[in-house]
Amino acid sequence: MKTRLKKQFLFTAFFMVIMICFFTACTKRSPIPTSTKYDSGGTGSTGKDSTAADSIASFNGPTGVAVDAAGNIYVADYGNNEIRKISTTGIVSTLAGNGIQGSINGVGNVATFNGPTSLTIDPSGNIYVADDNNNQIRKITPAGLVSTLAGSDSTGSVDGIGAAAYFFGPSGVACDAQGNVYVTDAGNNLIRMVTPAGIVTTIAGNDNPGATNGAALLVATFNNPAGLTLDKSGNIYVADMLNNLIRKISGGQVTTLAGSDTTASINGQGTAAAFYFPNSIAADASGNLYVTEYVTDLIRKIDPNGNVTTFAGNGNAGQADSTGLAASFNGPSGIAVDATGNVYVADTYNNVIRKITPAGVVSTIAGSGSVGSINGKALSAVQRKRTNSINTVKKASSKTLFNIFVKKRSQYLTN
Repeated sequence: MKTRLKKQFLFTAFFMVIMICFFTACTKRSPIPTSTKYDSGGTGSTGKDSTAADSIASFNGPTGVAVDAAGNIYVADYGNNEIRKISTTGIVSTLAGNGIQGSINGVGNVATFNGPTSLTIDPSGNIYVADDNNNQIRKITPAGLVSTLAGSDSTGSVDGIGAAAYFFGPSGVACDAQGNVYVTDAGNNLIRMVTPAGIVTTIAGNDNPGATNGAALLVATFNNPAGLTLDKSGNIYVADMLNNLIRKISGGQVTTLAGSDTTASINGQGTAAAFYFPNSIAADASGNLYVTEYVTDLIRKIDPNGNVTTFAGNGNAGQADSTGLAASFNGPSGIAVDATGNVYVADTYNNVIRKITPAGVVSTIAGSGSVGSINGKALSAVQRKRTNSINTVKKASSKTLFNIFVKKRSQYLTN
């Protein structure tokens, strides 16, 4: 009898373990995998990379966008470890990367990346990438040649030249008119600058998390700065993520432009406004700033007077193309503005690229919405005709995207 009860207990325990594993597998979602490999030359139906012109393009967790002077759009395709290009004719191609995690330099698909989060373009058309998991700033020439501008594959906060410099999770990048690259070094709570020659210096922050304003190098502090941009006067604006603030660096001083210590999406003037983990920021030619809040699925706007409003999004996860608050996003992260004031958004969990006109009209300009690395047409004919479709999407766990942008500081050694 005891043997029978023992067998019954073991069977019940085994059955419970199987059921727990089953439900865990069914409910677990990882929209941005840590390792994704696609073979080139595949067909559109396989989800593999394709160069067929009739394929509908797909992305895998895009987190960064940039626009060049000709109107071409470049995408940091985080989950694919690739840099993609959307031409002015509506064709998506892979500029650099082959889907394999790594830090190999070379031309086009010879090169490898590891979690590229954002990118920027200098006046000569060179693209600079915050290669987050490699702790490096990579450079891509207009011909597609990839090199490492600065940083090593180790974690640290050392200023220096090229590989002698160290970063900890570089998240945002922006260029000035001289080709200097500014970097939000998220894990180090620093703002760094890299010259075209690869010389890295720290321009603001002191390694310690905080929200102190003042002299940039002496007392100012940040808390996981995630994105930054420059205006036409050279002022730097930082999406200070865990502080829920928009900070300004000008004349060697750090100030708070907008936001308070409240974690919420509240419109208002300057510090009367509030943000909910702002993670990317861009400036237009008129001095307006645009900020993404991936948790609340909103695009916020700050005018030159510091007045904060909601530019687009209704706060509910979805993919509705419409105007202003009637539109919806799902984890918007990267943001960029072109010369005519159009705003482009990397809509991460929808796996698409969105466009917002100055009047607030939102449209989807590239991506099928399915996870993949397909090259080809940016949109299908059906998508082009659909101007106000609502595709409600289940909100992915914010923890996955949160882990991309938030770098938890720990003890580390530098070489």
